[in-house]
Amino acid sequence: MKKFVLAAVAASLVATPVLAAAPQHGRPPVQQKVVVKKKVVVTKPGYRNWRKGERFDSRYARDYRQIDYRHYRGLKAPPRGYRYVRSGNDAVLVGITSGIVAAVFAGAIR
Repeated sequence: MKKFVLAAVAASLVATPVLAAAPQHGRPPVQQKVVVKKKVVVTKPGYRNWRKGERFDSRYARDYRQIDYRHYRGLKAPPRGYRYVRSGNDAVLVGITSGIVAAVFAGAIR
């Protein structure tokens, strides 16, 4: 009995690929098209809270623009080679050539 079961299992394993590859009644095998769709993930840059010594990147600043210190209370003239930029409600003093944050004046813009 045991030999009969093993022989039946072995025959089914051998016959399965042969039966699957055989054409059925002269019809050609059906070609299936596989469509792969790639998902495009668009991530918006996250806004940052700036700290002294970090490299400033305008892509991560909320409501970025260069500002004139004379229009805002508490801001003094920037040193040579620096400028004030807006990031949200903060005024950030940034080096022009290096892009390093020299100071952050939180809530200076209302």
